[in-house]
Amino acid sequence: MAVTKLERKNYAALGAPVGPYVHAVKHGGLLFLSGLTAYGTAAQSRGLSEQADATFEQIAIVAAEEGTTLASLVKVTMFVTGFYGVDELRKVLFRRYGDELPASSLVQVSALFSPDLHVEIEAILAI
Repeated sequence: MAVTKLERKNYAALGAPVGPYVHAVKHGGLLFLSGLTAYGTAAQSRGLSEQADATFEQIAIVAAEEGTTLASLVKVTMFVTGFYGVDELRKVLFRRYGDELPASSLVQVSALFSPDLHVEIEAILAI
């Protein structure tokens, strides 16, 4: 059985990956985004909701480059370092998603790769 061709993609708007990965892999009608954070943005040293908003802005930029919007989100996985700001995070999510809610998971982790980061977000988009 032949494997459908995978397209590995990086996006200039996100900056170069700093490790052995690509920003996204396209397979069939799906785009699988690597974990994104607010690292390198103005929100990097801010709270959970501000970092999540900055990260969703990056996802929106990728979606636009692929000819779609956040309404095409199929699944979102968020890794947070604590649940202290979840109420504010929910407000960001409802504002970003509108009426197009994706499947979602929220997982608490002990730390992310930089101590000032509070959230990392993976996403799958239908394109």
